[in-house]
Amino acid sequence: MAKYLLSIFFLGSLLIGTHHSVAQNKNLEISDTLAANSEKLKVKMGTQWMGKIWKFKFGDYAVTDSKSGWVTTTTNKKFFSFKEESKSDQKFSFVLSDKTAEYAIVNVVFSITTEELQMFDLFSNNYIGSMNILLKDSQNFTAFITTSNNETENWVLNLKIAQGNEVDYKHEAFLTNGERLIAVIPISSNDSGNDSRMYPALGYEFVENDRPLCAMQYYGGGALGYNKSIIWLPTNLEPRTKLILAAAMTSLLQKHADEMGESMH
Repeated sequence: MAKYLLSIFFLGSLLIGTHHSVAQNKNLEISDTLAANSEKLKVKMGTQWMGKIWKFKFGDYAVTDSKSGWVTTTTNKKFFSFKEESKSDQKFSFVLSDKTAEYAIVNVVFSITTEELQMFDLFSNNYIGSMNILLKDSQNFTAFITTSNNETENWVLNLKIAQGNEVDYKHEAFLTNGERLIAVIPISSNDSGNDSRMYPALGYEFVENDRPLCAMQYYGGGALGYNKSIIWLPTNLEPRTKLILAAAMTSLLQKHADEMGESMH
């Protein structure tokens, strides 16, 4: 399933072209204003123990506590049918702290539903080989975010993706508290066609009313890009907004780190 997960983001990022400046070292093509007014923070992954998420750290922000549940998968395949349906569910939570006394509490629910058509080929040497065709792959990733100093204000990060032979490619993502709406837009290092690598750097830019608020790179491109995550955070943002954005981006870092790890096995 991991190869399908990765292909979603490679395809989505290549399809979306925007007017961005080319960052050095083939990083993401983030907006000019964001590049000029942001701290560029390298993400340190730290360690990941059983039942925990990665101990991400960037700038003043760090994961100080976490809990990760097992991935549960159910598979359904009827007799005399070539179609197989599977569903995977996962939950994790974490605390993201900054240099002040305030911290963010994040609870994540993530589900993947996949439909495959399993085809069999009989070759001349009587060897039977199999080929799976992806009919539909849908993801629903939701992170619920609150802060320690204002637990009545609830933020929700929602990411929905669909692809496959039977559906049109779809990528919808936003962060909201019911009043503010922040679009989460997939971007890459090849949006302007300047990165010739087979696999470009991938990430997201968070935009509110045409104003870029922050950006994240979760994959650095190439063969070893899985451990080259970067965060861009403007220095002039209100501290609580920065904390919410940092928490949302951390949840996505964990999502993609799990996918990258699965694809390597």
